[in-house]
Amino acid sequence: MKTNHIPNSRRKFIKATTLTGLGISIIPRHVMGKGFVSPSDKLNIAIVGGGGKGYSDAMNVWNNNASNIVAICDVDWNQSKKLMDQFPKAAKYKDFRKLFDTQKDIDAVTVSTPDHTHAVIAMAAIQSGKHVYVQKPLTHSIYEARKLTEAANVHKVVTQMGNQGASGKGVQQMIQWFDDGLIGSVHQVHVWTNRPVWPQGIATPTEKLSLLEGLDWNTWVGPAQWVDYHPLYHPFKWRGWWNFGTGALGDMGCHLMDPPYRVLGLGYPTEVESSVGAIFKKDWTPEYLPESCPPSSRTQLKFSATNKNNSEVLLTWSDGGIRPFHPDLIPPDHPIGDNDSNNGVIMIGEKGIMTCGVYGRVPKVYLNNGDRLTFDDSEENTLPENGHHMAWVEACKAGYGTSKHDALTSSFSYAGPLTESVLMGNLAIRSYNLRQPKGKGFEYPGRKKLLWDGENMRITNFEEANQFVKRDYREGWSL
Repeated sequence: MKTNHIPNSRRKFIKATTLTGLGISIIPRHVMGKGFVSPSDKLNIAIVGGGGKGYSDAMNVWNNNASNIVAICDVDWNQSKKLMDQFPKAAKYKDFRKLFDTQKDIDAVTVSTPDHTHAVIAMAAIQSGKHVYVQKPLTHSIYEARKLTEAANVHKVVTQMGNQGASGKGVQQMIQWFDDGLIGSVHQVHVWTNRPVWPQGIATPTEKLSLLEGLDWNTWVGPAQWVDYHPLYHPFKWRGWWNFGTGALGDMGCHLMDPPYRVLGLGYPTEVESSVGAIFKKDWTPEYLPESCPPSSRTQLKFSATNKNNSEVLLTWSDGGIRPFHPDLIPPDHPIGDNDSNNGVIMIGEKGIMTCGVYGRVPKVYLNNGDRLTFDDSEENTLPENGHHMAWVEACKAGYGTSKHDALTSSFSYAGPLTESVLMGNLAIRSYNLRQPKGKGFEYPGRKKLLWDGENMRITNFEEANQFVKRDYREGWSL
């Protein structure tokens, strides 16, 4: 399979200029067999999911006409109307499968759809030889993350996940501080978010409502289990349902877990343990809502020592407004994490503490000897908003395996294992309320430390938990 697709228009131009003897110096370098697209060429990009984050992704890869937006695909054109109006010449689709079957001038694809369709769309793009940019989290399941990582390497396409803080200078500064030995080996990490900011811990809707005009609901549901349309699912609230979303952890984990994962060089976790907030509608009787993500959760992951960090690491994730308390080294009047402390990271080392907010913002170091360091991440000292996107665009032009490709901060070779680690937390959260008969009552074996075999993607001490490694795909859909 070709790894760099040459649009028909370019192919005709190349043929014409060669036959007329105008010289081969104007032929793009990838035609010469070096795997390159000429930097003077623009990528032809298809946008799958053009509303909300999809709109900003499209504008960031377009970058004031640096790329061509040749196609826009969205199951609900009302959601992507702003983007379609901005690019009226772009071909319009509702089904990504028709897009890939019909549109032959595409070099690259952005995927900014709900979590449950990330993998099937990205896999179709990869197998078609298209470079692909996928919003975080990379996939809905651990299995999907592993398969996309493998496919990107097999088909040699340029990939990037949309955790844009990975390309920020704040994270780069944190890496330098740690590599310089400022805080020593890290043994404990706290990560937290104020998400969810959408409904979670709610009952499954039962009323059957009329579809929104023009919405292709069958394609929207895609590989998930069928449910009737409801505004509690589309356009935004899907995040709080396991059938479609990945909850607060899936939404923010790839942003907030990225700094410690990258700084410490972490791999697959070895253990995971979770607890979740309970819902009570009657005295003493908790209501379990297995289809809805919980209103709050707390998860601990254990990681082995690495060649960067010679200590095991316990990483504790908290969401739903629960956050860690101030370490003694951080003065009481200093915010932890972000300036409002709603999201953040604390890495506790032998010699001190390093903190940052979401996207690696406002990184700071507090040392045991009383010294403090703060990185200036004012606007003039940070990458442009589209720096993460444009690094991917330029790597697509250069080709797989080039220095620009290797310099990407969140290609699937990195983003896949990171996403697997994030989704391990969701496996434990979903296992928490699984119950099994015991004597005259029940036990909850998921409410214990789960042991993880990362290479083989298996929980080794509670078989029932493995149902959450891979989803059951709806008939007619597969990865």
